Formats: sequence, structure tokens, C-alpha cells
Amino acid sequence: MRALRGHVRAEVASIIGDVNRYGERDRAVASSKTFRSLARAAGAAPSGEGPYVRRTLSRSDVQDLAKKLASMTAAERAKLPGVSSGRAGQLLAGAIVADAALDLFEIDEVDVCPWALREGVILRRLDQIEGGTFGESDVSG
Repeated sequence: MRALRGHVRAEVASIIGDVNRYGERDRAVASSKTFRSLARAAGAAPSGEGPYVRRTLSRSDVQDLAKKLASMTAAERAKLPGVSSGRAGQLLAGAIVADAALDLFEIDEVDVCPWALREGVILRRLDQIEGGTFGESDVSG
């Protein structure tokens, strides 16, 4: 486990300069099913409450979850809120990556987007079809 953490931290650290070159961030957003599962396991609202309910995940929650997940089997992880049996096996690795990213980028909390890359591609295409008007009434925080 220590070797995996070290490898992940080295990989994340190798891109920090490239990312920070774009300037200071004012908001961090996570958009993956792994982050959604981690947020649910940490107590965020379920998807059934709708896409506009704010869901966040703190660095301290990720650190706590990574420790907890390490002591659990995949079957035990699958019983956590928001964790499917198909995702349970990879959730610990996701928590290790999330922990490294939040720590090394010095991010205390991320907003967890209800959609991932695939949905973003679809939304962008719909925006193009609608001539740039799709989503103008979207709520953003």
C-alpha cells in the first residue's frame, strides 16, 4: 500500500507545475463516478435528491475514507452508501488518487459534479445543436 501511495503521489506531483501555470483556482470540481461514490460514502446526498443538490467532499473526509477502505474487503465496501459492487474493488485506489490530488494541490474541498466526462460531451453537443442556448438557465454555484 505504501508503494502505491508513493507512486500515485509522484505521478500527481509531476503535473502540478503544468496545472498551476493556468493561474490560481477559485473552485475545484470533481467529475467522476469514483468521486461521487466517495462523496456518498462520506455522507453526501444521494443522486435521488436531484442534480442541483450541492455535494462536496473534503480532503479530511477522503483521508478518513482511504484509511477505512484499506481495512475493508470489496464486499464490505459494496455495502457503503453509494458504492456499487462493480465499483467497490477500485474504490480504495480511487481514494488514494483523490487523497494525493487534494493534498498536493492543497485543495480543502471539492464540489462533486453529478455528471462525468461522457455527460459533459453530450451536454456540449446539445449546446452546439441548440446554437449555444442550451443550459443558459442552468443553476451554478
